[in-house]
Amino acid sequence: MTRPATTQVPTDKIKVRVELVNVLMTVTNKKNRLQIDLAKDDFRVLEDEKPQTIRYFSRETDLPLRIGVLVDTSTSISDRLRFEQDAAIDFLNTTLRPGKDSAFVVAFDEQTHVVQDYTDDLEKLSEAIRSLAAGGVTTLYDAIYFSCRQKMLIFPPPEPYLRRVLIIISDGQDNESEHTREEALAMAQRAEVTIYAISTNGTGLPGHGDKVLRRLAEQTGGRAFFPFKDSETVANFQEIARELRSQYSLGYISTNQAHDGTFRTITIEPLQRGLQVRAKPGYYAPSE
Repeated sequence: MTRPATTQVPTDKIKVRVELVNVLMTVTNKKNRLQIDLAKDDFRVLEDEKPQTIRYFSRETDLPLRIGVLVDTSTSISDRLRFEQDAAIDFLNTTLRPGKDSAFVVAFDEQTHVVQDYTDDLEKLSEAIRSLAAGGVTTLYDAIYFSCRQKMLIFPPPEPYLRRVLIIISDGQDNESEHTREEALAMAQRAEVTIYAISTNGTGLPGHGDKVLRRLAEQTGGRAFFPFKDSETVANFQEIARELRSQYSLGYISTNQAHDGTFRTITIEPLQRGLQVRAKPGYYAPSE
């Protein structure tokens, strides 16, 4: 999804509609520490391997956040649910700024349930998370698809531009969804959602569900965490909170102005050696 910008010429009232592509990104150095002192000239942007001109660039610590907390309440994660609830509540208390940000809570087992709709009331969010109980099968892909389409897909895009984030707490297993993994991922990309996933696997052994969570995160510019101990889960939530306060935002007007609905790849290259950029790998062009 892109954000439309309109330029008006007063003399003859002609309006020219152009599409501004927005990209949020996280940059780390060789030690995997956040790099927060960079400027526009430190990056090169390619779309479908064609150079693009960066029109806007800033370090984003103040853009409004829209956060969806998706909690797997299937039987498979029942042993760790209480601790995951406490960690998620602590994360919201640390991250959410009342009056500026808002969040919603979704539980998923055999169905997707909106436990708490958008609010900036931390007590309501905490009560919603504490009310969750485990039981049933898993519909992870349906929960992602629903949350992105119903809660985060906004057209035309809002002003000011919003950072839209899904925090998924799950083992990544899915055995009942009507939507596929790729359908869920495509909807997240259309809604410009960044996915952060915290695995509840806890065995220390990588499984299929971990691969699913990693793909969902990487393909939206987010990150997947695989804690082995409960204390690591707390640290993972803290790392997500730090990242959300240390992102960069850049915008460019694509040289490809076709409204063909195709997926276009984005490559952001840091010009300094040793830096790594994490951002969405592309976007869907607007369609007529």
